Amino acid sequence: MSDEFYRIRRLPPYVIAEVNGMRAAARAAGEDIIDLGMGNPDMPPPDHVVDKLAEVARKPDAHGYSASRGIRGLRRAQAEYYGRRFGVDLDPESEVVVTLGSKEGLANLAQAITAPGDVILAPNPSYPIHTFGFIIAGATIRSVPTTPDERYFEALEKAVHYTVPRPSVLVMGYPSNPTAEVVDLDFYERVVAFAKENGLWILSDLAYSEIYFDGRPTPSILQVPGAKDVAVEFTSMSKTYSMAGWRIGFAVGNKQLIAALTRVKSYLDYGAFTPVQAAAVAAINGPQDCVEQNRQRYQNRRDVLVESFARAGWEIPSPPASMFAWAPLPPALAHLGSLEFSKQLLTHAKVAVAPGVGYGENGEGYVRIAMVENEQRLRQAARNVKRYFQSMGVATPEARSA
Repeated sequence: MSDEFYRIRRLPPYVIAEVNGMRAAARAAGEDIIDLGMGNPDMPPPDHVVDKLAEVARKPDAHGYSASRGIRGLRRAQAEYYGRRFGVDLDPESEVVVTLGSKEGLANLAQAITAPGDVILAPNPSYPIHTFGFIIAGATIRSVPTTPDERYFEALEKAVHYTVPRPSVLVMGYPSNPTAEVVDLDFYERVVAFAKENGLWILSDLAYSEIYFDGRPTPSILQVPGAKDVAVEFTSMSKTYSMAGWRIGFAVGNKQLIAALTRVKSYLDYGAFTPVQAAAVAAINGPQDCVEQNRQRYQNRRDVLVESFARAGWEIPSPPASMFAWAPLPPALAHLGSLEFSKQLLTHAKVAVAPGVGYGENGEGYVRIAMVENEQRLRQAARNVKRYFQSMGVATPEARSA
């Protein structure tokens, strides 16, 4: 009997899990670890959403199997959200499906539309499911940059001209996880035109749609006229409403892709717990002041992070969106690489971050910092980092100006 399972052979060890294991061991030993590694929101969901969950859960008929594609009220609520937020018209019956978080939706759509040997264009660095969802399905990945500039389109051109077989799917995600880069509608217009010209499906991950800063809302690819001919988009309740553990997300857009995902899901799950779906309806249709409050909270944390870490000697670019900062390693410590640097930061500064190499080889030289601790803890993290830098002989701004 062989233990060399085909799909397991295609999955490398999860680099980020190594740091996560160290963090868990340190906390078990009683150490105070400031966890800026995992993008796990630290704020609770709105009270009215929790109240709706409890209300529906008390109903005796609410505990049976639910609908795999999502209850109709939730699909309708998501369609109405797209109309309010983006001016996009969606049919809740044929263009919306509820997923168990955007991660599950991406992975199951990969299973639905991918044959072994297919070539998929995916960003590098990127959230792991963007690549490994397709690798598990048997595909081959050709990387494209995350940077939304001319290099991106040059990479697309080379990919479709020099790849055999020709690519069939383009995966993208903006605001980007991990890099926090954003795009405008002009970028999406070029991508849609390119996809139509070259026979590509587009899978757009918009999980951070509502975490944008400085009053600059992020667009949806479906705002481009004709985008639904080639594109589906994934969104999530996790970050917008601090409902990460509830596992509710959506895929919307192209009817053919939505039908394929719906069919695969019908074999794999019975949908999320009905009270959870009812609570999600309450979140989308209810007061949205909680969304603005979360957005402002993350923006405040961003500003504190960038300012306090700069004073510690670590210049971090200010992210325009998402709950992450994509931080280049300090030049004096860049030789360590992102994994070793992350380990040392955890061991000596008691600060957990995610090594950039865990998001693809082009993530080497960076770490991802999640803004999931309050401002006081972020300042404490900066002080810890400063002491670690000093122990390593890294000059702080004060030392350089002395």
